[in-house]
Amino acid sequence: MNTSSIGKRIRKYREAKGWRQEDFAERIGLSVTYTGMIERGEKIPKLETFITIANALEVSADLLLADVLSTGYSIKSSEMTEAISTLAPTERDRIYSVVSAMIKFEKNK
Repeated sequence: MNTSSIGKRIRKYREAKGWRQEDFAERIGLSVTYTGMIERGEKIPKLETFITIANALEVSADLLLADVLSTGYSIKSSEMTEAISTLAPTERDRIYSVVSAMIKFEKNK
């Protein structure tokens, strides 16, 4: 299991909230050292701790586990769709053109 990807996602959502690691550790009742170890993928939190982390970050567990779940690609696809929807129409069209070209290239290999 790629524990570093789980930690990176936890860090990503923590930073998106503008929380320092110290603030986050206090919110979830863990030491800064242990929180850092989780974010670096050195430790895997117990299920209870993982749920506390997901609740504090206000994200679903599947988002934190997207890189290790077999359904991770559908989760990533949903994230990408959401991110693309925030762009201007011309930017969306450009991204869709690039993705379409890449898919066509992969199918023609």
